[in-house]
Amino acid sequence: MILKNTLLLTLTIFIGLGTAMAQDDSIIDDVGTALRTGSSKELSKFFNDVIELKIDGEKENYSRTQAEVIVRNFFTKYPPKNFTKIHNGSSPDGLQYVLGKYAHNEGTHRVYMLIKKTDGSFKIDTLDLTKE
Repeated sequence: MILKNTLLLTLTIFIGLGTAMAQDDSIIDDVGTALRTGSSKELSKFFNDVIELKIDGEKENYSRTQAEVIVRNFFTKYPPKNFTKIHNGSSPDGLQYVLGKYAHNEGTHRVYMLIKKTDGSFKIDTLDLTKE
């Protein structure tokens, strides 16, 4: 009976971890899709209430709405050809990060995102787009 309970507890923990990891991957996949399609509206759904936005060296904190407008202008100036995730990971504190390349007709921008869990869901806290 003890072995059965231990096995059940272990299985429950692994299922919970798998679900949490799937949610982490889900935001990364959804953000990647928004970047590939140049959808500022879809991307902004994942912005924190206040987001640090850095585009080509210009860094500022913006509300979700303000950041959506700025990113829309970025997509208008640099329409997407593709977005490729290069690497993602997490810290022991639960912060997630994503490194990628945003390709457009004029070249590429390096993408860095810092994702935090806020009020039970993952939100982009920092978005850095730097021309390469």
